Amino acid sequence: MNKDSSRTIKLGRISYTNAWPIFHHFDPSELSIPAELHSDMPATLNRKLRAGEIDMAGISSYAYGLSSDSYYLLPNLSVSSFGRVQSILLFLKSPLEQVIHGKIALTTTSATSVNLLKIIMEKFYGGKPTYEDAEPSLEKMLENADAALLIGDHAIRASWTNHGYRVLDLGEVWNLWTGQWMTYALWAVHRETALRYPEAVAGIYEGLIESKRKSSRDKQPIITKALSQIGGTSEYWNHYFSNLCHDFGQEQLKGLQLYFRYAKELGLITGDIELLELPILRVTDNLPNHR
Repeated sequence: MNKDSSRTIKLGRISYTNAWPIFHHFDPSELSIPAELHSDMPATLNRKLRAGEIDMAGISSYAYGLSSDSYYLLPNLSVSSFGRVQSILLFLKSPLEQVIHGKIALTTTSATSVNLLKIIMEKFYGGKPTYEDAEPSLEKMLENADAALLIGDHAIRASWTNHGYRVLDLGEVWNLWTGQWMTYALWAVHRETALRYPEAVAGIYEGLIESKRKSSRDKQPIITKALSQIGGTSEYWNHYFSNLCHDFGQEQLKGLQLYFRYAKELGLITGDIELLELPILRVTDNLPNHR
């Protein structure tokens, strides 16, 4: 096994605010090994990791399921919620009874949310809508659709406008129907990278865990950043970040396994999904249980 850690490791950083707690205090220049950040939307990171253009990244849970045989899972890192998530929202122009058999415009920036919507529409509500991809602009999306799915900061900004549409929070709907957690993103590393550069991967992982720990202890730095870059109020962002969970334990795993089961039943994913953690020393968080 080649344990040379001199090659620069490319790490994908989710640009949305929901992942800020894991990355905010992470500084590649402080590592003992060369690493560089590539910030982008989840869908782009999904593609780049699968193509081998980056070595490790926060990616959509659905994307992990598609390529689980190529990745190791970084322990205890995720973007999850138990109930409302506030940034995965379906805006309804028409009544729900019409939407479930109508047309829904989909954001192209995340895979987990799109397939969560399909599970909700088809398995929970018994509908069969048609879907069309669209750029994340609410009014344009609803010009020729009954509803529009927005995620991340696009969803947050749209939720602040006086649009008059009914809004469904998909995290809340999932929890009401299943009683389970929903995990939207996971952190993954190519197995080849992990085996060839274990010390480099371990160093990056420990840096991410430390960033998460610092963010959990003091949310003010990311709240201040959100106010500056996105807008809103301190109260909004404090509630938003407090409502998210960035751990990945047995409860989150149970909810994700149910998501994958439903996705397979609807033909959205095929094959067995292996949630195999990276075989390195697990870092202890000492964080409170998010429940």
